[in-house]
Amino acid sequence: MDASAREYLAIQTFYGQRRARRSGVPYMHHIDEGLWVLRALGASEQAQRAYCLHPLVQDDDERAAAWTRALATGADLSLPPVDGVSDDPRVLALALDYRETANAALSHRPGLKGPEDITLSTEPEVNDMLRADKVQNYKDFLRHHRGVHPRSVELEHYFQAWLARLEVSSDQVTHWHAELDRLHPARHSGWMPS
Repeated sequence: MDASAREYLAIQTFYGQRRARRSGVPYMHHIDEGLWVLRALGASEQAQRAYCLHPLVQDDDERAAAWTRALATGADLSLPPVDGVSDDPRVLALALDYRETANAALSHRPGLKGPEDITLSTEPEVNDMLRADKVQNYKDFLRHHRGVHPRSVELEHYFQAWLARLEVSSDQVTHWHAELDRLHPARHSGWMPS
C-alpha cells in the first residue's frame, strides 16, 4: 500500500494538519507509524488499508452503523455514507471489526484487569491492526505521557495487558520503537503547539 491509496488519502483529509493536544504530535504520525509496524508484521494490504480507516469509525457510532448497513445491503461504496473512502467491502469490514474489538477493551473499562480480559478478533488481520495500534500508541505514551499523565499507572497496565494478549514481546516493542523514532524523531519533552 502506498500514499496514493484511497484509504490513506481519506485519513489524510480527515486529519489534515491536526495535532494531539497534549504532545503536539501530528495525528498522521499514528497512521504512518502504524503502517510501518503492519509492514514489519507482513500484514496484508487490506489490513493496512483498513488501519488507515480505523480512526473514522473508532469513536463515531453513527458512521460505524451507516457503514455496517451499507455493507449488509451491498450499497454502492462510492456514495454516502461511505463516500468512496474505500472501494473494498473487506477493508470496511476489517475497520469495523477493529472498532468493535478495540472498543471492547478500552483503558477505562472497569473489568480490564489483565490480558485474559481482552477478547481478540477472529480475524488475524484485525489482530495485526491492533498490534500496530498498541505498539504505536505505547511509543507515544512512553515519549510524552508516562509519569506525567494523571492516569499514567493505569495506562501502563493497559498497554502491558494488550501487548501481552497480542503476543508482542518486549524485544519487539524495543526494536519497533527505535525504528519508529527514526521515522519521526521525538520532540523535546515539554513542547506544546502555540
